[in-house]
Amino acid sequence: MSGTLPATFVKGFHDEAQVKRMEYRRLGKTNLQVSKISLGGGALCANYGFDLDEGIRTVQVALRAGVNYIDTAPWYGQGRSEEVLGQALKEVPREAYYIATKVARYELDYEHMFDFSAQKTRESVEKSLRLLGLDYVDVIQIHDIEFAPSLDVVLNETLPTLEQLVKEGKARYIGLSAYPISVLQECITRAQGRFDTVLVYARYTLTDNTLLQYLDFFKAQDMGVVCAAAHALGLLTNAGPQPWHPASDEQKQVAQRASEVCKERGVELGKLAMYYTSQLGEVATFLSGMQTRVLLATNLSAFYDGLTAREQEVLQHLRESVLTKPFHWEGNELERYWSALKRK
Repeated sequence: MSGTLPATFVKGFHDEAQVKRMEYRRLGKTNLQVSKISLGGGALCANYGFDLDEGIRTVQVALRAGVNYIDTAPWYGQGRSEEVLGQALKEVPREAYYIATKVARYELDYEHMFDFSAQKTRESVEKSLRLLGLDYVDVIQIHDIEFAPSLDVVLNETLPTLEQLVKEGKARYIGLSAYPISVLQECITRAQGRFDTVLVYARYTLTDNTLLQYLDFFKAQDMGVVCAAAHALGLLTNAGPQPWHPASDEQKQVAQRASEVCKERGVELGKLAMYYTSQLGEVATFLSGMQTRVLLATNLSAFYDGLTAREQEVLQHLRESVLTKPFHWEGNELERYWSALKRK
C-alpha cells in the first residue's frame, strides 16, 4: 500500500512526499515491507557500462525516494558492485534500507565460477560484509542453483552454512535464485520451509510469462517473491543487450525490431517493459538494475505515472505485431558452462 510510511523511513534522510507515493509490499514470511520498485546492483560495475560517481548518486537518490530494497552479489563485477554499494551506503542510515547479497557464483573463468561448498560460502559472506561495510545483510541468497553439480550440495552444504550465519547475526533471512523456475520449486520443496525468499529473473516480461505457472506454489509456501529483470538483462531496451547476453541471435533480432519501433516513435522500450512487468500483483518487489539517475527516473515514472497514450499505443502494437511469440533462453548458459568444463 502507498500513502503510509514504512519501518525504513528515517526523518531527515528521506523525501517524505516521495516515500508516501511508493507502494510497499510484504516480502513473504520475512514480514519486511519492501518497496514495489527495488534496486539491482548487477549494473553497478563494468558489466553494463558504469560511472562510479553517477552510480553512487543513483543509489542515494533511489533510497531517499523510498526505494528500500537493494540486491547485489559477489558475481556482479567480481565484488565491484558490493564495493560501490559500500561507498554509497556510508552516508545512508542503516535502518533506511534492506539489502540482499548472494553466495555460490564468483569468477568469470568457468573453472572457478561456482562454489557451493560450506567453506567458500562462509568466506564469501564475510567478504561481502567487509566490502559493503556492514555487520549483517537482511537476505543472503544462493545464486543460480541450477549450476550446482546437484541440489544435494546446495541442501547439505550451502544452506546449513547460511543457517549458521543467520544464527550468528550476519544475515536475517535466506533466499535462492535461478533462471529455470522448475529447479527453484524442487529446491524449495526439498528444503521444507527453510527458505524465506526467491528471486526469479526475466521470467515475467514482454517475451516470457513462465513465472505465472509457479505463483500459486510460491504463495502456498509464503515465499517472498522478488521479480527481477523486467528488461530481460537489457534485451528489452532501446540500447539493446550487452554482447554477453545468453539469448539466441534470432531472439535478439526480435527484440531489436521492438527497439527500432520504439526509437522510430520516440518511446523507450525499457519503460514499456518495466510498466508491463510491474502490473503483476502477486509478487513483493520488482528489481531492476539501475546505474544512472536517468534509468531510475524512467523506472519510477513507469510506476508512478504509468504510460502516456502514445506509449500505450506502441506497447499494444509491439504485443500484436512484434513480440507475438513468447521466448526464453533457458539451458543456453548451462550448456555452455558444462561444455567448457568438459574441455578442460
